[in-house]
Amino acid sequence: MSQFSLELDEDQLQIVKWVHDFAEGVVRPVAAEWDEREETPWPVIEEAARVGLYSLDFVTNCFADPTGVLLPAVMEEMCWGDAGITLAIFGTSLGVSGIVNNGTPEQIGEWLPQCFGTPEQPALAAFAVSEPDAGSDVSSMRTRAVYDEATDEWVLNGAKTWITNGGIADVHVVVASVDPALKGRGQASFVVPKGTRGLSQGQKFKKMGIRASHTAEVILDDVRIPGRNLLGGKDKLDARLARAREGRTGQRGQAAMATFEASRPLVGAQAVGIARAAYEYALAYAGERRQFGRAIIENQGIAFKLADMKVAVDAARLLVWKAAWMARNGKPFEAAEGSQSKLFAGETAVRVTEEAIQILGGAGYVKDHPVERWHRDSKIYTIFEGTSEIQRLVIARAISGMHIQ
Repeated sequence: MSQFSLELDEDQLQIVKWVHDFAEGVVRPVAAEWDEREETPWPVIEEAARVGLYSLDFVTNCFADPTGVLLPAVMEEMCWGDAGITLAIFGTSLGVSGIVNNGTPEQIGEWLPQCFGTPEQPALAAFAVSEPDAGSDVSSMRTRAVYDEATDEWVLNGAKTWITNGGIADVHVVVASVDPALKGRGQASFVVPKGTRGLSQGQKFKKMGIRASHTAEVILDDVRIPGRNLLGGKDKLDARLARAREGRTGQRGQAAMATFEASRPLVGAQAVGIARAAYEYALAYAGERRQFGRAIIENQGIAFKLADMKVAVDAARLLVWKAAWMARNGKPFEAAEGSQSKLFAGETAVRVTEEAIQILGGAGYVKDHPVERWHRDSKIYTIFEGTSEIQRLVIARAISGMHIQ
């Protein structure tokens, strides 16, 4: 077990610098263009695959880091470049996590390479869990999976929403109910390859922020997949369902929530990257902007504001890294640890970007500055936190399906 530290070792520092250089040299110059186009930035994904940033080897090495903080550090650097492009590149990781957390070694070996494709022809993966009436409340899931014993196939029917890479992914990991009476303990995960009959993309959502990432509905209409595409296998599923029906406790029933809980510090790290970008941009501007014969940073009101922004970013990073370290090292890790790190980092990103807007002259003066885009992006991380399920549904419908996974 590694000791918790905020000091990265030499290998970690080299990786973080490499990622930072990619974010600075490749992502930032085209971020505004792809945000305005609201399209998947395939040229950037292809370049990331070419250099090895978007690859199974790189993601595996990050997940294997014994400290647990390397992947959050990578996510921060990428979102310092642009959050939308970052999710377009690393949104595949959710699907990968779903396979790793639930699949057999043979399934992991078969499907993980297909999630990334090759440097010449990169692929994408999606993790399809949320539904119109079951966002974070996965126990209310309506998508059904029924086993056809005669053909050894599973038949899936339902609709998923707010899915990153939904409908365009080469590999969809779909969570469905096999025994609705058991709610969250009666669910299983399935791999649905691209081109499977009955799998289609529904509405593609127009979002307030993170617009270079594709977010859409996934429709499952009598989708038939081989029995071997059930992650973990049928024997394991039957044993788990039997325990649940007898009221026995055992393995965690809601695998989807387990995946989300483990990923939440990474979402928090993305918010930290946005906040840091806004802070650094405002800091540079305050040193260049002159009023009354001196740089505005020499005024206490600006200097203190920037100091508060820096402290907030550092505090958010500390909480995110601690949660990631706890998850990686088997410490008692409740959902609250990951959720609170994500929530605090998201709130920090909103507050820091709002402060940056004020330093740049106010909301009416920042349309040509990236801080306006960062401010929109930052709100993605907080808008669904701290609300009831009914409030969430109202908000979701009002803004036409922002990404909440």
